[in-house]
Amino acid sequence: MMSQSNFKGKYALITGASSGLGKALVVEYARRGCNIILVGRDTEKLSSLKNKIDSTHPGDHSMQICDLSSTDDIANMLLDSNFPNVDILVNAAGVFPINKITDMSMEEYEQCIDINVTAPFMLIKELSKNMIDKSWGRIINIASSSAYAGGATTSVYCASKHALLGLSRSLHKELKEHNIRVICVSPGSIKTEMGRKVEKLGQDFDTFMEPEEVAEYVVFNSSFDGNLVSEELRLNRMFVQ
Repeated sequence: MMSQSNFKGKYALITGASSGLGKALVVEYARRGCNIILVGRDTEKLSSLKNKIDSTHPGDHSMQICDLSSTDDIANMLLDSNFPNVDILVNAAGVFPINKITDMSMEEYEQCIDINVTAPFMLIKELSKNMIDKSWGRIINIASSSAYAGGATTSVYCASKHALLGLSRSLHKELKEHNIRVICVSPGSIKTEMGRKVEKLGQDFDTFMEPEEVAEYVVFNSSFDGNLVSEELRLNRMFVQ
């Protein structure tokens, strides 16, 4: 059963909140009545977005400046005594390195794995504890169509998204007994800053999905609270060019 009120007063932490799909998800969850914890590195963009949702959808909104490539930064954020109990975790932050394997640096590799896999792992490990205690939670991992495929010059990115999909599949089985829904969302190309990098691989940006429509679909699917669950969502473009 889907309910518009499932999210009223819930606390939703969204990474990558300053732009792209993360930003669209912030607006959509706020519209549904959530208190939003915006996580990212760009203070100016986060502050601007927080001010926007404060005015359009008032709530107990807050922001956390955190470098998700740093395990120390993540740990310090989670140790903050004022950090609220999180009901909904959305791992939307991601990086998209493009390089041949022979030219890929260890720095590029480590940053990609740290942000795309390690950060979600750390956040889920800690924040799922409160969800278990309350017997309610949502964990939304934003993967990619690359979680099901491979591509030249995107090997590390594809590997990271395959890993996130595997993590999600396992945690769905592990956490469902606690009424925690783990949903892995794998969209195709979206009209974002990252999408501009995809465009360089020969795709037509005009055919890419809008971040707002993806966000609306993700939030809708995570609002069901009965016996139905979508473990994995694959979202693709109507026309691929």
